[in-house]
Amino acid sequence: MAYTLRPYQRDAVDATVSHFRRHNEPAVVVLPTGAGKSLVIAELARLARGRVLVLAHVKELVVQNHEKYCALGQQADIFAAGLGLRQSQGKVVFGSIQSVARNLDKFTTAFSLLIIDECHRLSDDENSQYQQVINHLRNAQPTLRILGLTATPYRLGKGWIYHYHHHGMVRGDENCFFRDCVFELPLHYMIKHGFLVPPRLLDMPVMHYDFSRLSPNALGYYAGDDLNRELHRQRRITPLIVSQIEHYAARMRGVMIFAATVDHAEEILGLLPNGEAALISAQTAGAERDRIIGDFRRQALRYVVNVSVLTTGFDAPHVDMIAILRPTESVSLYQQIVGRGLRLSDGKTDCMVLDYAGNGHDLFSPEVGQPKPAADSQPVQVFCPQCGFANMFWGKTDADGAVMEHFGRRCQGIIEDGPGERHQCSFRFRFKVCPDCGAQNDIAARRCHDCDKILVDPDDMLKAALRLKDALVLRCTGMSLDSGQDGKGQWLKITYYDEDGADVSERFRLATPPQRRLFEQRFLKLHQRAPGVPFRWQTAGDICAAADALRAPDFVVARRHNNFWQVREKIFDYKGRYRLANELRG
Repeated sequence: MAYTLRPYQRDAVDATVSHFRRHNEPAVVVLPTGAGKSLVIAELARLARGRVLVLAHVKELVVQNHEKYCALGQQADIFAAGLGLRQSQGKVVFGSIQSVARNLDKFTTAFSLLIIDECHRLSDDENSQYQQVINHLRNAQPTLRILGLTATPYRLGKGWIYHYHHHGMVRGDENCFFRDCVFELPLHYMIKHGFLVPPRLLDMPVMHYDFSRLSPNALGYYAGDDLNRELHRQRRITPLIVSQIEHYAARMRGVMIFAATVDHAEEILGLLPNGEAALISAQTAGAERDRIIGDFRRQALRYVVNVSVLTTGFDAPHVDMIAILRPTESVSLYQQIVGRGLRLSDGKTDCMVLDYAGNGHDLFSPEVGQPKPAADSQPVQVFCPQCGFANMFWGKTDADGAVMEHFGRRCQGIIEDGPGERHQCSFRFRFKVCPDCGAQNDIAARRCHDCDKILVDPDDMLKAALRLKDALVLRCTGMSLDSGQDGKGQWLKITYYDEDGADVSERFRLATPPQRRLFEQRFLKLHQRAPGVPFRWQTAGDICAAADALRAPDFVVARRHNNFWQVREKIFDYKGRYRLANELRG
């Protein structure tokens, strides 16, 4: 079967070729699930003048990518133990990362291009299989071009996998392995232009799990034991959910159910009709997995229950119903799960999506690049006051859509310095100031980026203050604002309250331009819930009236001055070993 590239696939190929004609730095192409990454890979491999190695992490992708390349009238080798093939001499080789990494001595002839499918799996660890292969190939060819393809260029706990985006924005930091995202296609484009079927999301307001008691770990994932305990506590819900899935699935051809844990998946499987369902997990043997996938694709099975193994590298176009019974913090993973059911198939007009985990993600919303800070957070657009770039951060809006709060730190815009020269905009929405040079640093910085002096650690600061007899440390529960006027002009008083009833105040004069600038620098920029969003005020009364737009610090450190307490430090966005106000710790 011959294939013709769709316009966006041709654009992806052209963007990649253009990049590698000018640069050697690794690049990324981002295409949503179902966009046909395999054809883009095939065309790039066909165009390459030198040898090409295409890596994937599962044998299904190795076969899929190889088949598309051969469909262009080309021939290629396969090096994958799981497929029983160890061919490595051809101009183009499709291999599994596991097999290639274990047999580097078979890849001594230089390659000009390395393509990594599902490249978000690439680890920064120098001892990882991907890095071993990359270092080996670079030894033979220092100018090796490396291209990654993925639908999810963001990893929980790690962040963006690339530094610059072709739309002129910064994503990850300068330590990202991939420097540039040279092409990205949004999911809504695919649906709007008929390349994917639209999802039909049904709201499940009554019958769903409540995972709000659980917290993800530092990497953004939920512990299996915690999930099993919570599911056991809500065990009466599962039979009702499965019964409803069966009801909706009566007219469906293929149903994929995403379970939270293996125990959960086995429970679901036991409730589904005998002979119509099967389970796939990381524990499923390879031959059994192939048999189940084959039966499902032939529609000998109506249901397949899986645990975190069919989110990538799985192609079953007839799937017309997705049931999500697991929580996820990642918008990208949610989109990838739903994407399993959006491929085109004869007679298929849409894909029903049932979310029983209350994930609450907007399928078409962009990935923000940070874990969702609160359940009611949503992507908000915040313009940079310095360069005008439209940033996308987690935040909150009012009923009219105005941004009330956001959690962005630094502008993501790129400033062009000249041909080939660029840097990230320096404006910081949230920051801490270096006491030595006055430079603004990221709130998590340990060393000043300007003068290289070590910044005071908040825990060290609190520990030292707690030891002093003339210091007062408040675990701040809130603050109040009061305004007035005397012979020296108007003033604003801010009082901070401790959970034990103590309080301390600071006062700002607002009569002269220097006093107003000092107030904005020392108070307003630090306390705004939506920094960078215009905060218009003329009088101290205006500040009091807009108190809801201001946030209290987590800690306040004051020192005794004569008979009064004087505020010396305010700590925001605290993450450390000391308990916050009203926080329970075991």
